[in-house]
Amino acid sequence: MAKVFVTVDEIKEESRFIDTRFSLTNADEGLQLYKEGHMNGAVYWDLNRDLSDMTSKEGRHPMPKKEQLQSLFERTGLRYEDIIYIYDQGGMPFAARAWYMLKFAGFPNVYIVNGGFSALAEKFEVTTAQKEYAQTTLTLQWQEQMYAAREDVKNIADGKEQATLLDARAANRYRGEHEPLDPVAGHIPTAKNFDWEQVKKGASLAPTEELLAKVEKDEEVVVYCGSGVTASPLFAVLTEAGYEQLRLYVGSYSDWITAYEVETGENK
Repeated sequence: MAKVFVTVDEIKEESRFIDTRFSLTNADEGLQLYKEGHMNGAVYWDLNRDLSDMTSKEGRHPMPKKEQLQSLFERTGLRYEDIIYIYDQGGMPFAARAWYMLKFAGFPNVYIVNGGFSALAEKFEVTTAQKEYAQTTLTLQWQEQMYAAREDVKNIADGKEQATLLDARAANRYRGEHEPLDPVAGHIPTAKNFDWEQVKKGASLAPTEELLAKVEKDEEVVVYCGSGVTASPLFAVLTEAGYEQLRLYVGSYSDWITAYEVETGENK
């Protein structure tokens, strides 16, 4: 199995920390929390400014361009040999989003801290000082097999490509009974559903028997949600469980509905 999640007891203090705390209902909250106190040496990555390309029309939290990600990694002073620990409030999707971006860029030693900031604060120094790192120059090894574009998903929905679409939203949104964010209710045709919040246990994320029963290890699986954020935890926990044929449709449902029809109800 691939190691994705760590507890605070597994962390070495000389490692790099990335703080990704955020709130989908208050976009300023994460940075404010960081300024009030963070792990010593931690840099802050904002969901909207750093981990999304909000100028793109491909969904509500569009995939950053490769050059945008490279610039983020380099100005943050990251190196491929770094051991990188990412945290959010714990049991949230934001650290998993950053983890996905770093793995997409080929970083080998990247981990999500289960327990989040609170667990770290019990063991490591918390500071308000913001450390500046020297800019690096990286030659990135992009892992294209981790990413699904809209047309890839269309081929799956049309039966031209064999893969399972897995919708990470709440069941009532998936079935089209309730849609608080997008103008059209429903899901991408053929998709199954597994609410990402079912892999939460307090401030931690972990695979569950129910999730592993939903998709087989030898299946090709494409996960999506509303805007690509809450699908990231499903991608991460399936990776932890040893699933290797995984892709994330970052544009997700909010991108799909700009071009294609949806269906409602439930697929078993």
